[in-house]
Amino acid sequence: MKLSGKIALVTGSARGIGKGCALELARAGADVVINDRDATPVAAATVEEIRGLGRRCELAAGNAFERSGCESIVAAALGHFGRIDILVSNPAFSRRGGFLEYSPELFDRTLQGTLAGGFHMSQLVARHMVERGGGGKIVFISSVHACTPYVRSVAYNAAKAGLNHMARTAAAELVGHKINVNVIEPGWIDTPGEHETFGTSAIAEAAPTLPWKRLGTPEDIGKAAAFLCSDDADYITGVCLPVDGGWLLRAAGAGTP
Repeated sequence: MKLSGKIALVTGSARGIGKGCALELARAGADVVINDRDATPVAAATVEEIRGLGRRCELAAGNAFERSGCESIVAAALGHFGRIDILVSNPAFSRRGGFLEYSPELFDRTLQGTLAGGFHMSQLVARHMVERGGGGKIVFISSVHACTPYVRSVAYNAAKAGLNHMARTAAAELVGHKINVNVIEPGWIDTPGEHETFGTSAIAEAAPTLPWKRLGTPEDIGKAAAFLCSDDADYITGVCLPVDGGWLLRAAGAGTP
């Protein structure tokens, strides 16, 4: 219960990686505000699941891709619990396509959702943390795409690379306020979105070929987030942490006999 007494806001947390982070923060003792674009049954179920762990949990519905939406989400979180000690920023939008055919509108939307949304939310929460005093923890969910230029992902690659550099810049500027800013880079994680993109059968076939012989889980990412948001990580800031089961080591032969 290393996060006992802390208040966490996790964006994009009705399902997938965001939900995994919200659950693990709750298991570590934090009360949680989750976020989804709308007050959906899926979001309501996540709220009840967290409450079932004995933690307080509320939903702040709103569009985390836009400034006005971020403002309403932060206001709702503060209205529920009065403060925010932890932010896990998890907005993302991705559509694959070849570079030569990629739509300019789709490129702009990807950067807006994945990079600009992260800026808006983190700036608003950081301003609250600075005004309140006492430090805080900000964790961005990035991707191994930030490091490797995977084909058919030009916009997502650019957005996640920018997110990493933005986070390190924020860490440098916020260090005097004792606000830790770090990044998690998930590898291939078993989420509903991945099943929608690739198909369940393709994922089942791919899993044994990965270095760790399985896809990662939202829980894997959540545990890393819980660590970075705890006092155990007090001396860690400006770090990009891959949580990928050796995905980035494949070129070195990781996972081969």
